[in-house]
Amino acid sequence: MSGMKASFPFQDSSLPLNERVDDLVGRLTLEEKIGQMMHENPAVPRLGIVPYNWWNEACHGIGRAGRATVFPQVMGMAASWNRELLYKVATAVSDEARAKYNDSSKKGRRGIYQGLTFWTPNINIVRDPRWGRGQETYGEDPFLTGELGVQMVKGLQGSDPKYMKVAACAKHFAVHSGPESERHEFDAKPTPKDLEETYLPAFEKLVKNGAEAVMGAYNRTLGEACCASKLLLGTILRERWGFKGHVVSDCGAVDDFHNFHKVTKNKAESAALAVRNGCDLNCGCTYADLIFAVGEGLVTEKEIDTSLRRLLATKFKLGLFDAADSVPWAKLGLDIVDGPEHRALARRVAREGIVLLKNKDNLLPLSRNPERLLVCGPDCGKGEGD
Repeated sequence: MSGMKASFPFQDSSLPLNERVDDLVGRLTLEEKIGQMMHENPAVPRLGIVPYNWWNEACHGIGRAGRATVFPQVMGMAASWNRELLYKVATAVSDEARAKYNDSSKKGRRGIYQGLTFWTPNINIVRDPRWGRGQETYGEDPFLTGELGVQMVKGLQGSDPKYMKVAACAKHFAVHSGPESERHEFDAKPTPKDLEETYLPAFEKLVKNGAEAVMGAYNRTLGEACCASKLLLGTILRERWGFKGHVVSDCGAVDDFHNFHKVTKNKAESAALAVRNGCDLNCGCTYADLIFAVGEGLVTEKEIDTSLRRLLATKFKLGLFDAADSVPWAKLGLDIVDGPEHRALARRVAREGIVLLKNKDNLLPLSRNPERLLVCGPDCGKGEGD
């Protein structure tokens, strides 16, 4: 939208958010609305809307988008148990995200991993080390996970009163941590006590501290597909916790409804079930069949509008419809990406995350005057103070 004269009310940044959202929704056709509800949004040239891809990752630095500062894996950062440090990491990551977005936008590059919506942090609770996603979580403790996850959200989204730096996403909601081989069909059946004390607390904490998005899980929980769960998305997330942001499916999860969970017969039924129960954004292309679902009376355009409003609100908060220079981070450049300051921060996180598993033979504490001391490894001598 940079440099574009405001021709429509939704382009006027001085108007209230709700007015801008309502104006834009009213100008879109049903087909255009559906296009904005899949992770790869097409352009709407007649309204000056450029393409946008919602898919981006940043669990320990910006992923899959070229050069970026690489921080230790999440479980390694969690071992620091340092809230302030995790906030600094998230701030560095979001600064780099804006810098890379500024550069990509100027070059007209708007593909996957080039947007400002990051599907981070992963706050699932790990109980089975064989689960393939354990390293990108904060571990097995609900309290630690919630405390550090909140710092990631705050550092990623920033504190500007009008704009978010990037949008953070709490995932995967809920009871999602194995078994790996059955994750697309598994029905998790926690006890009420385990659900409330183990699997929900971190999500509640992030939601109540402003996380813009929540991602549903592949599995079922208590019989319902997580990305269309009345209990999880309706009763708990929206009603009990008052969540106002948007919900995104895990990638391909809506297809799991008919392919593996067998709760629907086809894509149109799956897409309708997801939207009716509060899944706003489809990572995938199943929502393309919403056009058939509307025709068959499985879902209404009004229900589609409800989800679309949440998604557009996120875009407006990110400044995607405003002139670039009106957003606080418009001047961030690539010089900060993987720069000395961020590298030093990554080194500090690595140091603070070191954990002694066993003090074998009472090796520690080391003598102050050892006869001999050998320090070895690929990075020895390369950094000051190492």
